[in-house]
Amino acid sequence: MAINIDNANAAAVERIVEARPVLTGLGRALDLVPGMHENLLLHAGPPIAWEQASGPLRGALIGALIFEGRAADEDEAVRMIAGGEISLAPCHHHSAVGPMAGVISPSMAVYVVENQTHGNRAYSNLNEGYGKVLRYGAYSDEVQERLHWMHDVMAPVLAAAIESCSGLDIRALLAEALHMGDEGHNRNKAGSILYTKQLAPHIAKGAPDPATAAEVLEALGDNALSVLNPVMAACKAMADAGHEVEGSTVVTTMARNGTEFGIRVSGLGGRWFTSPCPQPVGLYFPGFSAEDGNPDIGDSTITETAGIGAFAMAAAPAIVTFVSGTPQDALNATMEMYEITAAEHTAFTIPQLDFRGTPVGIDLRAVVETGITPRVNTGIAHKEAGVGQIGAGLVRPPIELFTEALIAFAEEYGF
Repeated sequence: MAINIDNANAAAVERIVEARPVLTGLGRALDLVPGMHENLLLHAGPPIAWEQASGPLRGALIGALIFEGRAADEDEAVRMIAGGEISLAPCHHHSAVGPMAGVISPSMAVYVVENQTHGNRAYSNLNEGYGKVLRYGAYSDEVQERLHWMHDVMAPVLAAAIESCSGLDIRALLAEALHMGDEGHNRNKAGSILYTKQLAPHIAKGAPDPATAAEVLEALGDNALSVLNPVMAACKAMADAGHEVEGSTVVTTMARNGTEFGIRVSGLGGRWFTSPCPQPVGLYFPGFSAEDGNPDIGDSTITETAGIGAFAMAAAPAIVTFVSGTPQDALNATMEMYEITAAEHTAFTIPQLDFRGTPVGIDLRAVVETGITPRVNTGIAHKEAGVGQIGAGLVRPPIELFTEALIAFAEEYGF
């Protein structure tokens, strides 16, 4: 039977747009994430071996084993991973996503987001905030102390609050946040406020004491990225709804592990197409420069894949103060992405464009034909393990990824 790519793409994008991701729970990764086991660490991006892992990814893996109590120090953690005692796998292979290094270990708390339209679920970990944090490869005593507080104190309170509020509609939250100046990836100031506002009464009622409630609310309120991880899980649930549609050239995964940038395509199943990660261009914290930066890293490009992030920059002109550029650049970014996408989102709209829907459904054919690659907003990690975040900026995946994938698509379907 002949394949009609346009019809297949329309079907894939319809599933992405119609998906209704709702935050329904928070619990231990070992109990919730499909295929998780005691000797497994999940990471961002396509598959990678320890020997090829970048500095920030290595740091996060080391830090996760110390957090788990499996390793006493860096040397022991490295021996365990390099010796094969600990397995590594992409978050994407387990219905999960993680920002930057994206490491999820068995006892870490993960958000559960359910696509109530199609029934699939996705997972993401807790967000530590900016700077010297595990997801950027830092694993000092200070980082470990923060992680244990988040999992021992904050996570149970959040879990009870999410259960008490009977779920939180992340698609609706995102739609409102886009109208308040967010783009859903690097700028989540409005979204995090909305998230905290909806959970606050339930935190106040369910926390073991007023001091703990105040501490948790302060942590959420002080972290402008607190909603990022539930948003990423929501975008994963949406993108997965459009995955594995026969004959579709829609890109349903973009992810980076700090060494390679990888994509997956709806009509090509689980196959990865990879290329060396480019270096982000952006603004650096005082004392750091591009020479210190690691190539791009993280699963947070799932936001662009689902039609927000850099694809919605026109809604968030203030983001340029963080990632560099001008308000006109933010507008131009969104306008350019319409050139390579199959549709416009019906739930995510941009006031600055007369409420036009965000561009959604990256089409391999359009990328290769126009030579325009997807824009991505990103944080910048130091290239050495243990240092952490040193800036933020913009990046684009190499065109070769899309060319290779399109050739493979043609071969798969006999074009």
